[in-house]
Amino acid sequence: MTGTSVAPRERGASYQWSARAFGLPAVLVVAVLLYLPFVWTSVISFTEYNGLGSPEWVGLANYREMFDDPNFLTSLRNTLLWVVGTITIPVGLGLLIAVMTYDMRFGVWFRLPFLITYAVSPVAVGVVWSFVLQNGGGLSQVLEAFGLPGAENRWLLDEPMNTLVMIGAWAWQQTGVNALLFVIGLQSIPKEPLEAAKMDGAAGWRLFRHMLWPMLRPLTTVVVGLALVASLKTFDIVMAMTEGGPGRSSETLALTMYREAFVNSAYGMGSAVALFLSVVTFIAAITYLRRQLSPRHEW
Repeated sequence: MTGTSVAPRERGASYQWSARAFGLPAVLVVAVLLYLPFVWTSVISFTEYNGLGSPEWVGLANYREMFDDPNFLTSLRNTLLWVVGTITIPVGLGLLIAVMTYDMRFGVWFRLPFLITYAVSPVAVGVVWSFVLQNGGGLSQVLEAFGLPGAENRWLLDEPMNTLVMIGAWAWQQTGVNALLFVIGLQSIPKEPLEAAKMDGAAGWRLFRHMLWPMLRPLTTVVVGLALVASLKTFDIVMAMTEGGPGRSSETLALTMYREAFVNSAYGMGSAVALFLSVVTFIAAITYLRRQLSPRHEW
């Protein structure tokens, strides 16, 4: 009896070690490609380093200089604008389109034009919209042709207007995929509760507020979480449209990190901005997910 009880435990231990051996390559890949660069960046952020010679330890000097720099504070403000705009506009419009079309006949054809834009790279979106929004560009010409105000606006030159119009260009690309995700969520909702609610007189806003919206909570958590992280890392579309200019008025934190590290060769300062951005992104994502996934949370 003792022998038969020991053998399963030994086999279980053998299986555990085998599973760990199979998982070891993946752990090593993650450690080499993610954790080690993060640790190295954290160390460099406390040094003065231009890529040549050895890093010189300066402690918190990079962080003090970073927060004293008005350009960094402008980047921080623009990043917060991106967070608010990215969550409210493309997510809100995507939800609206999904609710309006998910049970509509030929609704897929109505959503298709919004979804096609997602296949375009953010850099291409930035190039196209920079032609539309430049001085004397497509938008100004249309407004002038119809005698509408705004033709004289310098869309990409005046702050914070340049950041706001870039958020609009980003929303133009992202709305369709958010609508698709919400449609998938709406189509997965059981029909019986909705039909019962409709029989009880629920329709329009009441049906959405008390039935559809609560049932979309898990998917909404994912969509908003992805939008939150993406907005904090915004780089490519800003680089394509304004390169952070004029001056540095439309920079985001990701663009500031790039400029300090790869343009100014100030790797210590660039690493400090990168570490700050990573910590902010991590805290924002964890705080949001913990709040949304809490059993006590209510819409």
